[in-house]
Order: sequence, then structure tokens, then C-alpha cells
Amino acid sequence: MSAELRARFAVALVGVPVALLAIHAGGWYLGGLLAVLAGVAALEFQALARVAGGRPVGWLGIPAASMLVLLAAYEPTFGAWADRALALLLALVIAALVVAVSRRGTADAPLLSVTATVAGVLYTGGTLAFAVLLRHLPDSMAAGARDPLEGRLLVLYPLVVIWASDTAAYFAGKRFGRTRMAPRVSPGKTVEGGVAGLAAAVVVGALAGLVMRDLASFPVSPAIGALVGLALGVGGQLGDLAESLLKREAGVKDSGTLLPGHGGVLDRFDALFFSLPLAYVLLVLTQLTG
Repeated sequence: MSAELRARFAVALVGVPVALLAIHAGGWYLGGLLAVLAGVAALEFQALARVAGGRPVGWLGIPAASMLVLLAAYEPTFGAWADRALALLLALVIAALVVAVSRRGTADAPLLSVTATVAGVLYTGGTLAFAVLLRHLPDSMAAGARDPLEGRLLVLYPLVVIWASDTAAYFAGKRFGRTRMAPRVSPGKTVEGGVAGLAAAVVVGALAGLVMRDLASFPVSPAIGALVGLALGVGGQLGDLAESLLKREAGVKDSGTLLPGHGGVLDRFDALFFSLPLAYVLLVLTQLTG
């Protein structure tokens, strides 16, 4: 086993039990864990923006990213969260512009600085908040959840699909990868690895459907599970490429060093930034469309 794989295994040995406990508990426990991750991810995002020439307002953006997640834990329904999140983002835009004006000049690239401040908050806290919303989605139904495992399964669904997709893409790319997927963005990604990742997402999505087809509020059949899994696999790979693009502009290999074998929080959760909101939307649509 390579040193990188050993480091990844060590991180998983600690991180997976903590994540499972937080998902089981839900509420402020899950929200608190994700708020910390969102704050660290926002810090890494701002570091990338600084390398690219911006000067984002860290003392505004980092707490705002965490606050978006905590707002979801406070009242975990999309409508209530969206109202408060919009108010927070409007206040953030105005405050960031005021800070830019106070700096009195264009040397600090005010357009890039303000944009990076707000975009970093949305990209990190705005997406991770959907894990909390997924966890409590059945509770927001009028009749409530009749199955105590339902909310936990809904948030585990995209996590397991993305984990399977990433794992398959990694090993298939190492073994069979020949054709570069996006050499100007992420030279290490291959078409062969990407196809293997999508295939794993479809299979795991279908298997999840076998478990979730009898859920009280959000049943998911194996066929729908496979389709949603495919969509999540595509979204996860796009999220991975998007984060690689940001790092490439900044000229760095990893967004941070917090997680051995993975890099930073942005590196580890890049696929989930795209797939968590997508999972929420798709799971809600599956119920609205019958």
C-alpha cells in the first residue's frame, strides 16, 4: 500500500465514524460539524483567491460560510433556510463592498475581492447546508417521518454514491487510464476513470434503491436510484473538475494540508459541493413527479 493510500485510510478511520455519528444525531451536531468544515473550506477558497490576485474579506466570509450551515440546523426546511440565507448574503455583499470602498483604491482588485468573498461563502456553506436539509427532509413533511432511519438514509445516499464513484474512478484511472479527460484543467483525470466512476454511481444508486424503495415519505425505486446515481456521478465529477480549475488558476496542487492524503477540505469535498444540492433537488422531484 502506497503512503498516499495509508494516509487516506487513516483519515477515513477517524472521519467516517465521526461523520456517521453526526448524521445519526442530526440537528446541531451535524450542523456544527459541517459549519466547521464550511469555515475551513471558505478559508482555503479565499487563500486561492489571494494567490490569484484578490483580497477577499476573510473576517466576513469565513463566519458567513459557517452561518449558512447553522441556519439550516436552526430550522431545517428549505423555505425557512432560503429566506435567512438570502438576507445573510445580501448583508454580506453590502458589507464586502463597504470594506472595498474603505480600502480606497483599485490595487486590491475590489471586483475580484468582493466576488471571491461572496462566491466562497456560497460554494462552501451554501452547498454543505443541503446535507442538513436532506437529513431532516422527512421531518419537514406535513405528516412527519414514520421511519426513524429515513432522514439518515437520504443524506447517506449521495455520500455513498460519490464515495463509490470517486473510488472506482481513482483505481480504474490508475490501472486503465490512457485518455485524458480535461488535460488543461486536471491532467490526472482520465476518460476511463470517469466512465468507471459513473458506472459505480449507477450500480450503487440502484442498490440504494433496493434499500430505499419502501421509505415512508421518500421512496426511491432501484430504477430511479440508478438514474439519480448517474446524475450525482456526473455532478460529482464536474465538482471535482471545477475545484481543479480553481487550483490551476492559483497554481497550487492542493487547496490545503489539513487532511493527509487528500489535501484540504476543498480537495476532499469538491464532489459533494455539487452533489449535495443536486441530490436534494432530485429527491424532491422524484416525489413530486410520483
